[in-house]
Amino acid sequence: MNVYRAREGLRHAFRDVLNFYYPDCIDVRTGGYAAQIDERDGSVYDPRSKHLVATARAINNFSLGVLADGPEWCRPSAEHGLRFLSTVHWDGEQEGYDWLLDGRDPVDRTRYCYGHAFALLAGARAHQAGISGGREELDRAFSVLEERFFEPEHRLYADRASADWSELSPYRGANANMHALEALLAAGEATGEERFFERAYDVAERFARALASETGGLLWEHYSESWEHDLSHNADEPDHQFRPPGYQPSHHAEWAKLLCLLAEYRDEEWLLTRAMELFDAAIHLGWDEEHEGLYYTVEESGEPIVDGKYGWAHAEAIGASALLSRHDPSYLRWYDRLWEYSTTHLINPRYGNWYERVTREGERPEPDHGPEVEPGYHPLTNCWLALEALDRDPSAFCSRE
Repeated sequence: MNVYRAREGLRHAFRDVLNFYYPDCIDVRTGGYAAQIDERDGSVYDPRSKHLVATARAINNFSLGVLADGPEWCRPSAEHGLRFLSTVHWDGEQEGYDWLLDGRDPVDRTRYCYGHAFALLAGARAHQAGISGGREELDRAFSVLEERFFEPEHRLYADRASADWSELSPYRGANANMHALEALLAAGEATGEERFFERAYDVAERFARALASETGGLLWEHYSESWEHDLSHNADEPDHQFRPPGYQPSHHAEWAKLLCLLAEYRDEEWLLTRAMELFDAAIHLGWDEEHEGLYYTVEESGEPIVDGKYGWAHAEAIGASALLSRHDPSYLRWYDRLWEYSTTHLINPRYGNWYERVTREGERPEPDHGPEVEPGYHPLTNCWLALEALDRDPSAFCSRE
């Protein structure tokens, strides 16, 4: 049986990720974290760049370490990052989080909803873990999201603004809203306050149900200012790092995961129905029957646009299949298959960290330092969710379906 159906296997995977990044990610000179760590050997390849998303994700990771009764250094590590987020990334004059720093000096102050969503997630997880200052950061990030990004007429969030908030980009995107939904659910879980679940429902219903109905139930990534599908966005840049064209199978799985989590707080049948539909679509569109694994981006037909396989994508699908298996044990087949692919191709056999990407055939491209904003957030978060699912319903994970 898959060792990751047992608590011991999941805790081992969870701790491997924490241990890979600690202590080298702790920047004791400048503050914050050095998230740019070579995924092959753990060496820091860029000690200066401080990315808002990397900072927030590492706070999330160490806070989850506290919640999961991890190593004792998780709490001071989370506190270390939270201080940096609240005093260095935060621009008190313009009241927003700076996107990118060189040491402690801002080099890009663009206000991204995506980054502010992760600041909310960091505050929520820190508060949930009982870390001082977490609640204050949660409230501050949520206030900015609501006042600067949320568009009531659309019940969704705008994407980005200039540093002084004078200009709002006409681009609208799925990714910022997906991570806003994730953060809102974490804030609701940490505080028990209904307002966070209400806003989470707005985003989920509008995006995964209403907008998706215009594309046959699939989730498109790019939109105009009025939230019309921009089906030609970056069509000439298939390898665009942040906004590739086409459908992303793994985002379908990630939305499925989030709908499962929301269904715990909203007794509405459509949430689980859509979660299953979206996960099934991820597999139908994205699974490579010849070499295994999920393609990164595909046409509506399932023809791959970018056929590489990403670590984060498989971690998200693992989390989704773990949650779905509580409602339908047949999803454990995919839980097992995703873990098998990941352990074979995506997990560093020496340290247990996850590689950013491999080729379609499962080979690692060289050189590859790894993503600059990914301190293990995807695999660690989804191991934690699988642990939670296992604790709640251990009999489901024992099923041999």
